Formats: sequence, C-alpha cells, structure tokens
Amino acid sequence: MKAIAISTVVLLTILFSCTQPPDYPIEPQIEFNRFSRNFMNQGFGPEDSIVMYVNFTDGDGDLGSNDDSLDVFITDTRLNAGPLNYKLPFIPEQGAGNGISGEIAIVLPSSCCIFPNNTPPPCTESTTFPTDTLIYEVYLKDRAGNESNRILTADIYLNCN
Repeated sequence: MKAIAISTVVLLTILFSCTQPPDYPIEPQIEFNRFSRNFMNQGFGPEDSIVMYVNFTDGDGDLGSNDDSLDVFITDTRLNAGPLNYKLPFIPEQGAGNGISGEIAIVLPSSCCIFPNNTPPPCTESTTFPTDTLIYEVYLKDRAGNESNRILTADIYLNCN
C-alpha cells in the first residue's frame, strides 16, 4: 500500500512537472516595458542616452540574423525622417513549435529639442521652451520578414536648456 502511494506521488509529480511549450504567434509581439530614466539632455547623440526595455515573444523563435539585416526599427514620432535601425543578435531556433520570450535592452542616443515653428532652430538652448517631449514608435522584424505589432513608448523629456 505504501509503495502504491509513493508511486502515485512520483507519477503525479512527473506529470505536473511536464509543461507545454508556449503558444505564441509566429509574428513577433512586443510590449514597451520601461526606460532606465524618463529624461535626458538634448544633443546630437553621444551627449546623453537612456536605455529602453522592450518585452518580446515569437512563436517560431526566428529573431536576429547572421547577416547585416536590421531587426529593430525605432522612429521619433516628432519627425518625418526614417527610423533608427538596430540589429538583434542571432537567436538560434529551438525547434518547431517552440516559442521564445524575453526582454531587449536598447541604448537610445540623445535627440534634439524641436521647437514650434523651428524657432529657435533644433538643438539650440531655449529658455522659452525649456523641455520637449519625445515618443518613439518601435517594431521588430524576424528572419521570415514577419513584422511585429507597433508600439509607442512612454514619454521622454528632453532638457532644452
């Protein structure tokens, strides 16, 4: 009787310890997580920076590439310019049906303050407009060319003084 009870407990432990692989869509899905801080000084790039954290899932795990393909696209919503482009490291596929999830950390360089009617010109100091608000649109692309959803980040406040 005691042996049957122990065998049942062991069998139930084995059955409950087996988990199903995640069931994510094959298109990457992203969600804004946080910034390392929500402010930085304006500049042309190296003057200041923040780190953006984005959570991701991908049903077939085909993120990143071994070539020069770009995978992360970040657009300043204040501008009509092309996106900042970043490359993810190659993530080997874990096998058919295995999804992956995780967090991506991206260092974002400083940007210029943009003032109404461009007065004063961008990237100059302004006491009239001491701050500017920056929001990024972000999306990923996997090796199969599937694009993720597009997200907007939280506000970043630029010090224009």
